[in-house]
Amino acid sequence: MPYQWTTARTDSHQELHLWPHQSLPPEGYVRFLGVLAALITIPMIPLLGSAALWGVLPFVTATLFAVKWALDRSRRDRHVLEVLTLDSTEAHLERINPTGQRQNWRCNRYWTQVELHADDGPVPNYVTLRGSGREVEIGAFLSEEERKALYEDLKTALHRHSP
Repeated sequence: MPYQWTTARTDSHQELHLWPHQSLPPEGYVRFLGVLAALITIPMIPLLGSAALWGVLPFVTATLFAVKWALDRSRRDRHVLEVLTLDSTEAHLERINPTGQRQNWRCNRYWTQVELHADDGPVPNYVTLRGSGREVEIGAFLSEEERKALYEDLKTALHRHSP
């Protein structure tokens, strides 16, 4: 699961960290680019020593760099972290976007409501937190099953130590 509860020394303080799933680990990234480079150069072997190689080489190089740029961009866009902190009196959600911008939401824990929008959200099983006159999303980047599990975890955690 791309989220994890961390519990401090007291049960009244909990933190939930959520992040998008990264399907391509760093080792896979290097392997993929290496295999792609090897496979894309195999058809160029007959062109070695001819002038045609210099006509094809810029396009092959541009293709490799375009794939690398697309993979890097995808990885950079997936660097999102959401941290939900629950203490005895307050719920605090902080979202750290890929640009480094931080978004914060605070609410009295007693009044915090967690809601599951099965069909009327931007994604199926959309999970939101409501309180202090605002409704904020949490875990929108998770899969549908993960959002269902998150909803159940949040309901349990919010009402476990209500004042």
